[in-house]
Amino acid sequence: MLLGIDPLLGPDVLYVLRAMGHGDDLIIADANFPADAMARQTVFGRPLRIDGDIVSVMEAVLSVMPVDTFVDDAFGRMEVVGKPDEIPEVQREVGKLIEGTATRMVGIERFAFYERAKKAYAVIQTQERRFYADFAVRKGVVPPGA
Repeated sequence: MLLGIDPLLGPDVLYVLRAMGHGDDLIIADANFPADAMARQTVFGRPLRIDGDIVSVMEAVLSVMPVDTFVDDAFGRMEVVGKPDEIPEVQREVGKLIEGTATRMVGIERFAFYERAKKAYAVIQTQERRFYADFAVRKGVVPPGA
């Protein structure tokens, strides 16, 4: 345990979050996401797991990792197949975590999301069982004095 670090963030996750550079993508996904298959193609090369719901995991990650503010697609959600404008409740809950920031959530078509996942730095799979709880977060910069 460490002071000031959410206990959901274990050693491997903290290593990955620290090793990522600005512009690197992190996929945080639900229990149904093909995490092992996707993660094998990432920089880290294997899936990470955090035993928690997507909102708690996302909150923990965002407590230590800044989101890129230089691009429009830094915080992406997997779109509902056939209904790209539909925002499921789980995505609305996660979206509340970035309200009031310069970041906005954008939709990514399912297969485009998979392609982004393959190019990501790492994939974190959660225990979230609600559908479409799959997000891509691009790491930003930590400013001097932060």
